[in-house]
Amino acid sequence: MEFDKENMPKHIAIIMDGNRRWAKAQGKPASFGHKAGAKTLENIVRYANKIGLGYITVYAFSTENWKRAEEEVKALMTLLQNYLDDYAKRADTENIRVKILGDITALSEGMQKSIRNCMERTKNNTGVTFNIALNYGGRDELIKGIKNIAQEVKNGKLDIGDITEQTISDNLYTKGQPDPDLLIRTSGELRLSNFLTWQLVYSEFLFIDKNWPDFNEDDLNQAIIEYQKRTRKFGAN
Repeated sequence: MEFDKENMPKHIAIIMDGNRRWAKAQGKPASFGHKAGAKTLENIVRYANKIGLGYITVYAFSTENWKRAEEEVKALMTLLQNYLDDYAKRADTENIRVKILGDITALSEGMQKSIRNCMERTKNNTGVTFNIALNYGGRDELIKGIKNIAQEVKNGKLDIGDITEQTISDNLYTKGQPDPDLLIRTSGELRLSNFLTWQLVYSEFLFIDKNWPDFNEDDLNQAIIEYQKRTRKFGAN
């Protein structure tokens, strides 16, 4: 696929919606859809690395997803932990850096260990940065960031008048990363669902009427081509 190399998105965010619907349509349990979705994700991240994307951020588990059935949550957490362990093992052969966005303190000790190990094993890789939003909520992220800033003010390390947009960005999970240029959401839903509340303010949105397990490399190609057709003005004329 030939892209306009001068107009490639640096950062793509994805809301991977439709795993459960995909499974239900086949008379299968939700876990079946999540496994298929994990395979799709693996393929897409590898392809993103191949075409030279700088960052890809996916919404794997939100702070609200704990409300789902206990059996589904347990199966999804096991799948995610195995996924991280596998990435850690392949760190030397795949030049992908893994980062976790979210509050990991609420996760099991085993999951936290897998997260730390995967991030440590891949931290020096120079390919695509693969952000996994896990136990993540956009508003929760902002609250935590604001508390950090307030503590700096309280400690006399920061003056209120010196607080800028950059100050807030520097207190988010995505510190040091560019905001997403493009957001893709699958399954036809038209909402953000508390995802990257601060970071998506000037992103281009693309909603795709296809469940995540059916998403493929060509869909990503077409999304990038659609992005390249748009003119980003950032509030200017």
